[in-house]
Amino acid sequence: MIEVKTLIRLDENSRIPKYQQIVNSIIEDIESCQLLVGDKIPSINEISEEHYLSRDTVEKAYNQLKEKKIILSVKGKGYYVAKNISTSKVRVLFLLNKLSNYKLKTYNSFIDSMGADAQVDLTIYHCDPKLLINILNENLGAYDYYVLMPHFKDEKHAHYNLDAEVMNCLKKLPADKVVIMDNQVPQLGEKVAAIYQDFKNDIYNALCEGIFQLQHYEKLMLVYPRDTVYPYPKEILKGFKKFCQDFDFDFEILETVYSDMELRAKDAYIVIEENDLVNLVKQVREQNYELGKEIGIISYNDTPLKELLGITVVSTDFRLMGETAAYMIKKNKKESVKNVFKFINRGSV
Repeated sequence: MIEVKTLIRLDENSRIPKYQQIVNSIIEDIESCQLLVGDKIPSINEISEEHYLSRDTVEKAYNQLKEKKIILSVKGKGYYVAKNISTSKVRVLFLLNKLSNYKLKTYNSFIDSMGADAQVDLTIYHCDPKLLINILNENLGAYDYYVLMPHFKDEKHAHYNLDAEVMNCLKKLPADKVVIMDNQVPQLGEKVAAIYQDFKNDIYNALCEGIFQLQHYEKLMLVYPRDTVYPYPKEILKGFKKFCQDFDFDFEILETVYSDMELRAKDAYIVIEENDLVNLVKQVREQNYELGKEIGIISYNDTPLKELLGITVVSTDFRLMGETAAYMIKKNKKESVKNVFKFINRGSV
């Protein structure tokens, strides 16, 4: 027989409602580790009989604990502790579409900025809308805030921002408890805080910043992977094409950096994936081209390795994105802010 480890403490002289005292008593035992995940707690009938309370009072307390995902009921067996909690901390569910160096930089910056008063749980949904919906449905009411980077892929691995099912799921969450990061979801309304990238205009404006360097090249190539596990926003393509057309550059879209590229002097490449960057730099060296003069390379999204190697980048500030999201939660801001995106010249173009 599983031992019931908690004793419900009620104060008859307190003005706190009895159901809330039951909730507080169980939470206190979880916080003090008197109760651990998987431990059984008294049944509704047991508390009702021991403390001369109506079943409705006890049931109200248990329903509140179940809504917060603190306890769960197992049919025919009883009630159990579902998770460790700390009511003194702000609880945040942080939803990333993928793991990458720059996404983790945002996450780590967010944690640092939130400080010790926050419990942040990281979940990856791999650009899968159904997986995201399941995660959100399972955690409705369990967190104080939901931070989400909305990037999805269809059956052909093409990127899209949102669909009706995800939107309906997001609308179940309190609007003032949602923070959208990295992408735009204006359909959620003004009550939802957002810190986003404007992918089309960001790359366009960043390349404009680098026009002095780029004007020495005759043709621009964007290496944009189309069949990849984690697709990239199509707005990047649109912004690149607009820049080339407005400034009269010959251009070409490539799906990858091939192992035997036909490199030509006065060509410049904008490369998104790191594997393509490594492959391209290797071929530039093997074919004895001078990087930054004969062949230009710009990488999309900055990393410490690119800084170390002297690779010019166009990139948002991922650390700032995390800091801003944390600031919005702490100050209860409901603004929509475009994150900084810039051209950082390191001499490779």
